[in-house]
Amino acid sequence: MADPIPIPSHARGSTQEATLFSSVPLNGLASSLDSLSTSPTHRRTKSLRPFDTSEIKVLLVENVSSTAVNLFKAAGYQVEHHPKALPPDVLKAKLASGVHALGIRSKTHLTADVLRSASKLLVVGCFCIGTNQVDLDYAANHGIAVFNSPFSNTRSVAEMVIGEMIALARQVGDRNKEMHGGVWNKVAQQCWELRGKRIGIIGYGHIGSQLSVLAEAMGMQVLSYDIVHLVQLGVARSCTTLEELLKSADFVTLHVPETPETKNMIGAREIALMKKGSYLINASRGTVVDLKALAAALKEGHLAGAAVDVFPVEPAANGTGFETELIGCPNTMLTPHIGGSTEEAQSAIGVEVATALTKYLNFGSTAGSVNFPEVDLRPPVEGTMAVRVVNVHRNVPGVLKQINKILSEYQIDKQTCDSRGEVAYLVADITLDREEELGRISKSITEISENLLTRLLY
Repeated sequence: MADPIPIPSHARGSTQEATLFSSVPLNGLASSLDSLSTSPTHRRTKSLRPFDTSEIKVLLVENVSSTAVNLFKAAGYQVEHHPKALPPDVLKAKLASGVHALGIRSKTHLTADVLRSASKLLVVGCFCIGTNQVDLDYAANHGIAVFNSPFSNTRSVAEMVIGEMIALARQVGDRNKEMHGGVWNKVAQQCWELRGKRIGIIGYGHIGSQLSVLAEAMGMQVLSYDIVHLVQLGVARSCTTLEELLKSADFVTLHVPETPETKNMIGAREIALMKKGSYLINASRGTVVDLKALAAALKEGHLAGAAVDVFPVEPAANGTGFETELIGCPNTMLTPHIGGSTEEAQSAIGVEVATALTKYLNFGSTAGSVNFPEVDLRPPVEGTMAVRVVNVHRNVPGVLKQINKILSEYQIDKQTCDSRGEVAYLVADITLDREEELGRISKSITEISENLLTRLLY
C-alpha cells in the first residue's frame, strides 16, 4: 500500500492555506473491490469521512445533552464539553485553537467578532430552536453552516403552556405564595375550568399546532392566527386578523419567532383589545411583548393573569439579581426560559443536532441548515473509488464554470448545486484513478477567488 499523502481539505479563500489534511490513501479503497459483489442487491452506500475523524475537534458549551457528547465520541471526534457558557474572550481563544464544530444553546452569542477568531470552524449547532444568537450572514459568507433543533422540544413547551393555563385559571401561584407565608385563603371566586374556554394561539407552527391538539382534548375551543395559511388540526379555527383573535380568546398564547415584524407585536393597543379578565402567555421570544404595557394591564385588572417564560434581556448565568417590570404583579407566573428544558427534550435535541452536524462533517449534507442551501446527496456506493467534492462559494456568475472545468477531467457520478442569497453550495461525486489527483483538485478549486470552503470526502 502506498504511503498516504496529505490532502488539503479546507480553505477560507484563495489566499489562505488549507489547514485540514486527509490521512487515508485513496488506493486503499481498491482492496475492497474484489470482495464486494457487483450485483445491485449487494451494494451498500459508502461511509464517507472528511479526514481522520480523530482530528475533528468538537466544542460543546452550556451543558449540551450527554446524548450529543456520546454521538460525537461514537463518530470518533475529539469532544470538549463545558457545563456553562464561556466568556467571549475564552470562547474566542478556543475557536482560534482549531475547533471544527461548535455546539451552543441560547446564552452564547456568536457575533462577527467572535466568529472572526475561528480558524477552522466548519459548523455550528444551536441545541435549541432559536438561532438569533448567531450572526447567520457572517457565518454563511465565511463557509460556516449553522443548524438548530426546530422540532425536538415542541411537546415540552406545549405541555408547559397547558400547565400554566390551569395554574392561572385557578390562581395557583398566588395561593402557593400565600400558603408559604402561612396564610390560608380558600376561594373560588374568579377561578375557572379550561373546558369551554377559548384559547387563541398566535403562531400555528410546530409548537402551536401541538398545543392546539392538547387544548382541544381538554375541551377548549381553539382559535389561531398565523401570517402563513396553515391547515388547522381538529376543529381549530383560523382567524383572519390578529385583532379578531385578541377580542375573542380567553387565553392568548404566543409562539412566534423573533423578527422585526414580531418585535412588540403585543403592546398597549393589543392588550387593550383583549377581553377583560383574559390571560396572556408568552413562551416564544422576549421581545414580542411590551412588558411595561403588560404590567400596567395586570395591575389595573384588565388582564386576570399572565405567564412569561422569556424576556428581552436574560442573564448569562443562574443567580440572583434578575429584574423585570412584572415582579409583584398579581397572578403572574415568571419562569427562567425553561419551556423546552425537560430531560426528554434536551436528549432529543442532542440527537437531532448532533446527527445533523455529523452528517454535514462526514457527508456534506446541509438538510436542516438555517443559513446554507439545503442539499442532501445520496452517498456513493461502497467499494468504488469515488470522492465527494464539497464546495461553498460566492453566488456570482462564472464560478460553476470554473469548478466544472476542473472536474470535467474526471467521471462525475452525480452533482448538485443550490444557492441561498450570496452563498452557493455545491456537492459532486467524482471517480478518480489515482490518489495524486486529490491534491490538484483541492488546490485548483481553492485558488478560485470566490471560493469560501472546499473539502474532499472519501
